[in-house]
Amino acid sequence: MRILTIDIGTGTQDILLFDSDGPVENGAQLVMPAPTQIVARAVRAATAERAPIALDGVIMGGGPCHWAVEDHLRAGLPVYATAGAAATFNDDLEWVAREMGVRLLSDDELAALGGEVRRIRMADLDLNAINTALAAFGVAPDYDGIAVAVFDHGNAPPDISDRVFRFDYLAERFSTGRGLLALGFPRADVPESMTRLRAVADSIPAGLSAVLMDTAPAAVLGALDDPRVAEQPDLLVANVGNFHCLAFHLVDG
Repeated sequence: MRILTIDIGTGTQDILLFDSDGPVENGAQLVMPAPTQIVARAVRAATAERAPIALDGVIMGGGPCHWAVEDHLRAGLPVYATAGAAATFNDDLEWVAREMGVRLLSDDELAALGGEVRRIRMADLDLNAINTALAAFGVAPDYDGIAVAVFDHGNAPPDISDRVFRFDYLAERFSTGRGLLALGFPRADVPESMTRLRAVADSIPAGLSAVLMDTAPAAVLGALDDPRVAEQPDLLVANVGNFHCLAFHLVDG
């Protein structure tokens, strides 16, 4: 069995093609710039050339791409976006338009913009790029399923902060008694409130088995596969990323 696994962070996206026919250490691995970094570079290139930008696609990880768009607007250059792309900056689209100055357009309106507008696609998952990279090194981009991890704050109500909403969500998931596994989902079961996870799920081709999970619990579960770690009855395991850190105290597994 071959499974394409992808951890999409803020600095990098880490890719492993797991093959059950060999040791995991020998699986093809790629460490590439995170999608938000790729989008940020495209935005900054447009800013340098004084070109308007049009963002389409779906909600994705923010941070660098958000900051690049803000800098573009501060430079006095227009930013057009569809609702799906604009949700990257805030789930409240009225806030995106009012506070940031992004001009929200329908897909048809965006398509009708002039040729001087630089078009940038927003998405966390680019399977075409990954498949092309694998094939370039003689690795067949054939797999039986895909597993993707992202950090999703969720779509918090206007009166609740992202941080509070996230920890309430973690508490609700852990109340199921399934431990860290409660934060992983087949594509059809991703909660509607987890809008970034849902966007990734919808980006995966139909017919391909897919599992999606929050990044930090996925990393902790991976650490527990180390036999020297798993044999310890009392553990503190931390996932330390470029912009986020989440730790779990685990007792008796």
